[in-house]
Amino acid sequence: MKDTQAKFFQIKKSRTGLGLFAAKNFRKKEFVAEYSGELISNKEANERGGRYLFTVNSRWTVDGTGRKNIARYINHSCRPNCEPEIDGRKIMIYTIKNISSGEELTYDYGKEYFDEFIGPKGCQCDRCRKKK
Repeated sequence: MKDTQAKFFQIKKSRTGLGLFAAKNFRKKEFVAEYSGELISNKEANERGGRYLFTVNSRWTVDGTGRKNIARYINHSCRPNCEPEIDGRKIMIYTIKNISSGEELTYDYGKEYFDEFIGPKGCQCDRCRKKK
């Protein structure tokens, strides 16, 4: 992790594997990170498969597999504290509420990802665990 990112985040174990945690307080609507990686066609994305593919639009997907992509560690939640915003071919993650230092950063991965990867094993986010 870059030194500048180390001031703002910690990657550590969460309920679902590794997660990204705030190392400072974030205010609502504050920029967190860009979901970065190789820009590939949706056709290529379908051929590759994988958990770190983020669809940008009807033609393009970002393959965020690389470990330099700090946003890849942001886990899914059905009650998230962040959300992605697509700006052209870039995916920017912003907070949707105030986040305290030490809190895990999360966003909703969407129905397609949920149905394929999360649903079959059962969602482990705080909201779903409290329901059980």
